Amino acid sequence: MQTLHAASPDDWRAAISAHPRLLVDYYKDDCPACRMLDLSLQRFAGEPAAAGLVLLGARLETVGEAFFRELGLRQTPTLALFRDGVEVARLPGFQSPAQLAAAVSAHF
Repeated sequence: MQTLHAASPDDWRAAISAHPRLLVDYYKDDCPACRMLDLSLQRFAGEPAAAGLVLLGARLETVGEAFFRELGLRQTPTLALFRDGVEVARLPGFQSPAQLAAAVSAHF
């Protein structure tokens, strides 16, 4: 699973346009659940369901709180699955590797 990082809302938009199978991780630095999710994502990266998937990290402190609000994000961590530029699922809170695999399999 390839990993990218958004430094701006424009980077986020470009990644969504460029990658047909995209998993976006919306997180912030001082979030314990975000750190736990990062470990879960690392484990998930080795699963067959992760093959061909691109992970985009969107850090609140980098892209801005206003951008998170525009997207309707209410908590971190939140994951969003994008297929061909369209959000097909939003997963708030911690997700185990098995939950991630199930969500990816259901939408791709």
